[in-house]
Amino acid sequence: MKIVKEYLEGPLGSTSLAKKYGVPNQEQVRRWVNAYKVLGEEGLMRKRSKTVYPVQFKLNVLNFMKQTGASYQDTATAFKMNQPTLIT
Repeated sequence: MKIVKEYLEGPLGSTSLAKKYGVPNQEQVRRWVNAYKVLGEEGLMRKRSKTVYPVQFKLNVLNFMKQTGASYQDTATAFKMNQPTLIT
């Protein structure tokens, strides 16, 4: 949460913040910021249990990507998922 707030409020970008806080990948900082923008603080919380997505939901996600050409991040945002890597 601290990194996300600093990103949103300050002049530092994801690369600088990743270096400052020892995050191995600047892309992780971007994922946190996007998850926060879409889901609020809940988007940053670690899930205690694994979410099982129904087959129809998965098909909807893939069809959305195919029809719109959306990126993994944009698709995750559209379907309120906090991790675009879940789609891959």
